[in-house]
Amino acid sequence: MHEIERDAPLARDHQRRAVTAFGGDVGVERGLLRLHQPVAEVLPGFGALGKERVTLFQLLTHTSGVTAAIPTVAPDVLMNVGKMAAWACSQALESMPGERVNYSISVAHALMAAMCVRADGGGRSFAKLVEAEVFRPLGMRDTALGAREDLLARLCPVRAAYKEPGLFAPEALEGIGELIKIPGCEIPAGGYVTTAHDLHRFAEMLRRGGELDGQRVLSPATIDYCSRNQTGELPNQLWNYTTGMRGWDPFPAYLGIGFFLRGEKPIPGPFGALNSARTYGGFGAGSTAFWIDPERQLTFAFLSTGLMEDSYHVERLARLSDLVVAALVN
Repeated sequence: MHEIERDAPLARDHQRRAVTAFGGDVGVERGLLRLHQPVAEVLPGFGALGKERVTLFQLLTHTSGVTAAIPTVAPDVLMNVGKMAAWACSQALESMPGERVNYSISVAHALMAAMCVRADGGGRSFAKLVEAEVFRPLGMRDTALGAREDLLARLCPVRAAYKEPGLFAPEALEGIGELIKIPGCEIPAGGYVTTAHDLHRFAEMLRRGGELDGQRVLSPATIDYCSRNQTGELPNQLWNYTTGMRGWDPFPAYLGIGFFLRGEKPIPGPFGALNSARTYGGFGAGSTAFWIDPERQLTFAFLSTGLMEDSYHVERLARLSDLVVAALVN
C-alpha cells in the first residue's frame, strides 16, 4: 500500500470500535481485567436490574443482553464515556446474558471503555489511554478518538449516500459526524478519525502477531484466541431487518473477541468468498473495513466518507475483497 500524503484528508472511522475491544484485550494481558469478570466488579453501579452476571467476555462477544440500538439520550451523554456507562447502569437487559447475539452498537463499547479507564487507574480519559497504548506506539499519528484540534482542518464531512430505510437513519449518522467535531467528544463505538494509512498500520500489527516496527502491543496468543469463533452458529440479531428488506436468510454471527470472522460458510459480511476461513477483521456504519487473512498473510483496509446502507456496504466489501484475493498469483 502506498503511503498517503501527510496533508491528506481524514476520514471518520466508525470501524475503530475494534480499538475498544483491543483496549480490553490489553487489560487482560496485563492482568488488569479478566474475560469472565463480571462488569459489576469493575463498575459497581452496573450490578442491578438483572445485570449482576454480565461479564466482559459477553460484552466483547455481544452476548451480554445490554441495549443493542443507539439509545435516545442527550448529545452530552452520547459523547461521554462515563455518562453513557452510568446510563447503561440504570437500564435493564434486553435478553438474558449468553442467550443471543445482538451487536450492541454503542452501549457495550461505552461500558468496555469505562472498564478500561477504571482498571487503568491513572486518571486518563479513554481517548488519552488509547492514544498512549495503541496509536502512539503504532505510529498512527493521524488517528484520534474525537477530532483532535490539529486534525480538524483535514476532517472529511460524513455524508450518507442513501435515503432508503436501513440499519441506521442517514441523518443519525451525519449527526454523529457533527458531534465528533466538538472538543472532548468520546464515542468509542464510532467516534474516531483516521486515515487509510493509519488503519492499515493497525491491521498490519494484527497480521504480524501484535508487533509493528519493533513495537509490541499485543501477544500472538491473544490474537489467535480473539480471532476464533466464540458465538457458534447463533445469528446476529442486528441483521434481522435484512430478512424483509433484502430477502436474506438468517446467518451465523461468527464473532470472536472484538472481531467479525469469515468462518466456513459463505455469509454476508466484509469478507469475500475467496478469503480463507480464519480471516478476521471489522467493519462499520456503511463506510469502513479492515481484515487480515492469516493463511495468505494479507491485510486489507478500506475507508469511505460517503456512507452506504450497511447491507449494501458489506456486499461492496465482499466484492472488493474477492478482487484483492483473486489478484494474487503466488
